[in-house]
Amino acid sequence: MKRQGAYLFDMDGVVLNSMPYHVRAWQEAFMEFGLNVPERILYLYEGAIEPDTAARLFCKNGCKISEKEFEAILERQKEIFKTCYRSKIRPFPEIPQILLRLRERGVPTALVTSSHSDILSSILPPQLLDLFSCLVTGDSVSRRKPHPDPYLKAVTTLGQGPDECIAIENAPAGIESAKKAGLKCIALKTTLEDQDLKGADLIVNDHRELMDVINS
Repeated sequence: MKRQGAYLFDMDGVVLNSMPYHVRAWQEAFMEFGLNVPERILYLYEGAIEPDTAARLFCKNGCKISEKEFEAILERQKEIFKTCYRSKIRPFPEIPQILLRLRERGVPTALVTSSHSDILSSILPPQLLDLFSCLVTGDSVSRRKPHPDPYLKAVTTLGQGPDECIAIENAPAGIESAKKAGLKCIALKTTLEDQDLKGADLIVNDHRELMDVINS
């Protein structure tokens, strides 16, 4: 894949090694409400679990849950994550080097996440945030991933055309969002396997392989 005019990074599972902790918090919250949700479901629908779709999603997978119940579970998940796991979150070791190299080459970058801005500021080190040319959070768009809105906003803010940009993702909702926005997409196998990431233009095994692709 040839070098592009801009690289747009998802946060959880791409910039931050955070997904195992999010999943643990989800499972603990569900268990408190008497529900057992397999971790694969939570990885598979990362970034796309919304109150208006959760009831349908989890009922399809054997759980009985109302929209109101899900909202209570969501609040509990946030509390568990903040109390027990947020302090454990770290960037993937290669991410600072990748971002620094892109900056040295004058390549714009964006962080495009479904998380809200208050979450972003509490888990991302300021020195890492400063390496992004643009930030798009879930509360800055009317529709989050898998809709194209987050990536379209990032592309517009960067002053690039969609065909000049590559998104870096790790889950189907993010891949779908990027492709609907007209971007090419590289998928990282940090949480899922090839069959789950087949919507991407390229799948890489880890951040070292991603670095090789970006530098090639």
